[in-house]
Amino acid sequence: MGLLDRFRRGAARGGAALRAGSVSGEDARYLAEWVRTHVGVEGYVEPKTTVTDVTVVLVAADGEWTRRIVGERGARRLAGDLRIPVYDVRKTGYPQRMRDYDARKRVQRRRALEEELREM
Repeated sequence: MGLLDRFRRGAARGGAALRAGSVSGEDARYLAEWVRTHVGVEGYVEPKTTVTDVTVVLVAADGEWTRRIVGERGARRLAGDLRIPVYDVRKTGYPQRMRDYDARKRVQRRRALEEELREM
């Protein structure tokens, strides 16, 4: 049995092919769980930078998001393994719902801080 046979066999178990790429097992499990527990998830692949390898941002229908480093091979396998649409962020940009979610969270944090200061 060759090395590639081992990866091909694992792909049928769901998520194994993602783990076989550049994604760590822990990150692959996290991404799969995140997709399972959120509605309307789409992936946005971010290019490699001088600081990080290729990353993916998963964005749910409500705008909540998470980011993980997936590497070149992991990014290619992501859509099939997680069964979600995956886009190149350089071509599509980030979805407006992600920016709206961040804006709502900023307002909530500011209000919580103001409330905490009033209680002092």
